[in-house]
Amino acid sequence: MELEIKDLATLKTVVPVLLEQAGTRKIWCFYGEVGAGKTTLIKEIGAILGVKEGMTSPTYSLVNEYEYVNQQTNRLAAIYHLDLYRLNSLEEALDIGIEEYLEANTYCFIEWPALIESILPEEVLKISITIGDDSIRKIVLL
Repeated sequence: MELEIKDLATLKTVVPVLLEQAGTRKIWCFYGEVGAGKTTLIKEIGAILGVKEGMTSPTYSLVNEYEYVNQQTNRLAAIYHLDLYRLNSLEEALDIGIEEYLEANTYCFIEWPALIESILPEEVLKISITIGDDSIRKIVLL
């Protein structure tokens, strides 16, 4: 599936489609060059899910945790937003407890996931974002 994002208004219509395509998959991996819009897309997903606080890039903290009310259970649930750009090896990812995040059974949005692909579960939504002409972003579900 391919989707185009022409502006921020279009982004709001794309997120519900992604949520539908994801089904029960809670681990989402985001691929794309620096500036492609990975964090912006994740912020909008959080907003649609009901995250009240402002989501920011975890580039330096590596992991940010947010809460939202799960509409199915009507209970607070966590969202983990990871940015693995600064890591150099799988061992470093293991040192930050990546396996715990992957096994948490809650939303886990991962930017720059290439280092951990060997330990990702099968049920992962992989999203590629590329920048096209006129700064239009193309989202492809892999």
